[in-house]
Amino acid sequence: MGVKKLSRQDRIKKSIRMKISGTAERPRLSVYRSNSAVYAQVIDDSNGNTLVASYSKETEVKGNNVEAATAVGKIIASKAIAAGISKVVFDRNGYLYHGKVKAVADGAREGGLQF
Repeated sequence: MGVKKLSRQDRIKKSIRMKISGTAERPRLSVYRSNSAVYAQVIDDSNGNTLVASYSKETEVKGNNVEAATAVGKIIASKAIAAGISKVVFDRNGYLYHGKVKAVADGAREGGLQF
């Protein structure tokens, strides 16, 4: 990735984080994607701790693709519901809302999370 793309992503990320934050009643579902995996975590920003987390290596789907991202969304939804969380705020973390990021969101919705 070039410097321009990273600085653009950081600017978008800061803009998003100024507008949304997770609370105890409605925590933040944050998505991170690397070259090898897709990560999702539910964060309570008021206390500054992670409530539940999941990543693509936990799934049965091999690779770092849209199917693995959908499985991560379903796993994070089941873990969140087991922890008593049903509503979240979605944080795309500066990424464009398509591909793996959208797949995580769709999987979490299929799993029962509302946002």
